[in-house]
Amino acid sequence: MSEGIILKGIGGFYYVDTADGLIACKARGKFRRTVGKPIVGDRVQLALQPEDGTGYLLDIAPRKNALVRPAVANLDMLVAVASAAPPVTDPFLIDKVTAIAVHKGMDALVVINKTDVDPGDALLAAYRSSGIEVLRVSARTGAGIDTLRARIRGKVSAFAGNSGVGKSSVLNRIDPQFGAAVGAISDRIGRGKHTTRHVELHPIEGGGYIADTPGFSSFETEQMDLVLADDLQYAFPEFAPYLGQCRFTGCAHIKEKGCAVLAAVEAGEIARTRHASYAKLYESVKDLKEWELLKGGTR
Repeated sequence: MSEGIILKGIGGFYYVDTADGLIACKARGKFRRTVGKPIVGDRVQLALQPEDGTGYLLDIAPRKNALVRPAVANLDMLVAVASAAPPVTDPFLIDKVTAIAVHKGMDALVVINKTDVDPGDALLAAYRSSGIEVLRVSARTGAGIDTLRARIRGKVSAFAGNSGVGKSSVLNRIDPQFGAAVGAISDRIGRGKHTTRHVELHPIEGGGYIADTPGFSSFETEQMDLVLADDLQYAFPEFAPYLGQCRFTGCAHIKEKGCAVLAAVEAGEIARTRHASYAKLYESVKDLKEWELLKGGTR
């Protein structure tokens, strides 16, 4: 008997980080039918097979959270890597990731990269006013990397970023052994090429793990990782002081008269880009039903 955390799943094997090292495990058919499909980040119990040093999974601990796409569990922090330098990140992509983090009970962190080219002052101001933590770094010069490294130490963190934003370069700065392939920016289209193919947890020095993900495209906008429209308002922390103050009960904060959130936007207390993202996300989930939520929920 042993226990550990699944770092990756490839070719029917789950590679589990344990006190005895990395062990390749199988999930037998009966296990899959009774316990469920394991995913990266799962805390598991396993039995060792002395004859060949492999193992097989016995149980999965209850998940504190899980993402549907990409499939990864038990995250402490979701990090959105962005840039004000080409390719400039659409704020909506950042807000989609941070809203998922808040809704799932994770810490949300925005990391503005390429600050040696453009400091990203507008992005910094928008997220500081939102109550979401934001850091500025430069993967090229190393500025801010020590602060970021300290922030994620001891945690299980997933990094997401639009292609070409320098996410892999940031990860390699955090840990030179990370080994993430760095994609070149395409001058013709102004975007980078996707370089990450699957989700995998990487142990980092000082404790903790980093999960690299295949970019913002992995976070499905259509279902916002399954959040009901009524709950979306709580995924934007800066809305909190105004909730319950609208003229009408059940206000969606989109275009209703007497909406306290809209009044705060007009007064400059909530960034217009943040509210625009909320409205776009609301439109994508407004018809989502609770039974659909349960299909992709946490164990």
